[in-house]
Amino acid sequence: MTAAAVENANGTSPVAIPPPIAELRALKKIYYKPDGSIMVEALRGIDVTIRRGEYVAIMGASGSGKSTLMNILGCLDRPSEGEYLLDGKGITTMGDEELSVYRGRKIGFVFQAFNLIPQLTVEANVEVPLFYQGVPPKERRKQAIAALELVALADRLGHRPRELSGGQQQRVAIARALVTKPAILMADEPTGNLDSKTGQAILKTFEDLHKIGMTIIMVTHDDSIAKRCKRVVRLADGLVCEDRLVLPEAAA
Repeated sequence: MTAAAVENANGTSPVAIPPPIAELRALKKIYYKPDGSIMVEALRGIDVTIRRGEYVAIMGASGSGKSTLMNILGCLDRPSEGEYLLDGKGITTMGDEELSVYRGRKIGFVFQAFNLIPQLTVEANVEVPLFYQGVPPKERRKQAIAALELVALADRLGHRPRELSGGQQQRVAIARALVTKPAILMADEPTGNLDSKTGQAILKTFEDLHKIGMTIIMVTHDDSIAKRCKRVVRLADGLVCEDRLVLPEAAA
């Protein structure tokens, strides 16, 4: 897809605008009671466009709809109304199997709990998504090592999770999320189980990935973490109440 071009502020030099990677249009999510009545309207009409290469924080108080929004962005749940285009393809009408395959190709997940398989080595943990995609063993190993190199853990291939620090385990989880070369890396409170110093190192890893072009969506309640992103989308009562760029001086 060819990016659009616009003029910059002085009107002389064109600046390329990256294409959308995630487009939410009039998106709603409604949970119903068994009798069919509305129990809660978690999302009440969301319009958000996230472009390729952006680093976006999703914020909001408990009950604001941010977790529901992340589940829909990550194709773990479906909207009740509206449209979601992921890398140009509508996911609303996909069958469950098609959506599962598409999610595996397009989304990489990093959670607060590392969710590593304790019996497997670091390398084998990173290979797991490729195994389910039917990638041959030799190619799986090659891609796993490349992903571990991105997070500076290629020297720990034969170790098991219990032999690693919390920060190293989270970096393994990031490598596992990256190994399929997803369109979007989604992180849900990825430093929540880490001490402050280790958390800062993990955030630096995300920043380094953003610098090489990775699209990252991070769900966080922490303003100090959001300031390290490039854009903040804040929800309240199922609606977007703030959508702003983070100023360079605020991120410093």
